[in-house]
Amino acid sequence: MKFRYAMVCSSNQNRSMEAHSLLKKQGFDVSSYGTGAHVKLPGPSLREPNVYEFGTPYKHMFDDLRRKDPELYKRNGILPMLKRNLSVKLAPQRWQDNAADGCFDIVFTFEEKVFDMVLEGSAPSL
Repeated sequence: MKFRYAMVCSSNQNRSMEAHSLLKKQGFDVSSYGTGAHVKLPGPSLREPNVYEFGTPYKHMFDDLRRKDPELYKRNGILPMLKRNLSVKLAPQRWQDNAADGCFDIVFTFEEKVFDMVLEGSAPSL
């Protein structure tokens, strides 16, 4: 029996995508999601994050940040992270909108608030 796995963090960028990438390379049936209202990436300051809608392609984010300040986003690891992400899937997906993806046997969350959000709004997916 092959299990279906879901990796869930807030923005479907860093932790969930690293796990998704590693498990996918090992042949697991894996998907990944975020639970936030938007996808947030660090900006030039804490008060200026880069905010995108879920479903915005990783390639668009990569090109946008490379245009804004390639040195900053390379130095802080955002461009390499997005490059990894776009090799795994097209765009970040929101957990709360994943009903069409079916049920998962095992769901990993990467922080307590994400765990709570998964439990609150997703009984059909578990």
